Formats: sequence, structure tokens, C-alpha cells
Amino acid sequence: MQQYILQTPRLILRPLTAADAEEVFIWCSDPLVNRFMPYALYTKTEDVRRWLETVEKNEKQYEFGFVCKENNRLIGSGGIGPAEDNTQWEIGYNLCSDCWNQGYATEAAKAMIDFAYQEFDIHDFGANHAVANPASGRVMEKCGMHFDHYGEYSRFDGSETFPAKFYKLHLD
Repeated sequence: MQQYILQTPRLILRPLTAADAEEVFIWCSDPLVNRFMPYALYTKTEDVRRWLETVEKNEKQYEFGFVCKENNRLIGSGGIGPAEDNTQWEIGYNLCSDCWNQGYATEAAKAMIDFAYQEFDIHDFGANHAVANPASGRVMEKCGMHFDHYGEYSRFDGSETFPAKFYKLHLD
């Protein structure tokens, strides 16, 4: 799979690698960041490293680390790739909690959508967020997404299910 590097005014979006494990652990082990994420709270850097090794081999999903240009700090990550039913591409993102409410998630999400549109001619996108996490919904709306329906999603291990809002975007 070809590696891509995206740039925004404040961020560099680059492929995540296993070498990023210690930095990624900062937000993957933060209960605030993890509250509505589908993955379980990470408690060991080695577990993050193993996850990142699978990310490096994934041929369907593009996972980016969000690097702040100002200080070269890896502040979050996000991914974009085809939904299981192949009707759209889905996006997701998370950030260190000290970087919330600064527009980074919106900037990165817009870059990932533009990337898929420009590189692969993808026109349909989707995302969802826990109803109890309206800040993530505001990111989706700022990306031009529109509310589509209510539903739910569960953690990968099935330990928790969240009422959710699902959003869609179609680009001509």
C-alpha cells in the first residue's frame, strides 16, 4: 500500500508506525480520550506497539498520525477507509485531551476526506459519535457532514454499547 503524507496549515498527517507506540500510548491510555472510543483502554505501551504493527500491515485503512507543525509533537491519530459494506468511506479520529477544542480534529478530518476524494475519487463518507460526545459531532458538521440517523456502536470487546448519531457526506 502506498504511503501518503498530508499537510494542513498546522498539521502533518503521516502514516503511523510501531515506532510511535510511546507517543500514541499517551492518548490511548487516557480515560478521558478513551471514554467513547471503540477500543479498550490501553495499559501497556507494548499493547499499543502490537496494534500499530497491525496498522502498518492493513491494506484497506489509511491510519495517520497527526503531527503538530509548531512543535513536531504527535498529538493524535485518525483513519479513513472503506466501510464494511463498501457504500462509503468512514473516518475516525482522536487527540490528546490537552489538544481538544483547538480545531485540530476538524483540520485533520477535512484533510482525510479531501485525500480520499482527490486520490481515490471517493464521494461518500460516513462517521458516527456517541450521543454523549457532542464535540465529535461538531467536528463532523464542520466537515460538511449531515446527521443521517440514530443507532449505536459497541466497543470491540463488547463491554459497552453507546447510543450514537450517524453522519453522512456526499461530494459531487
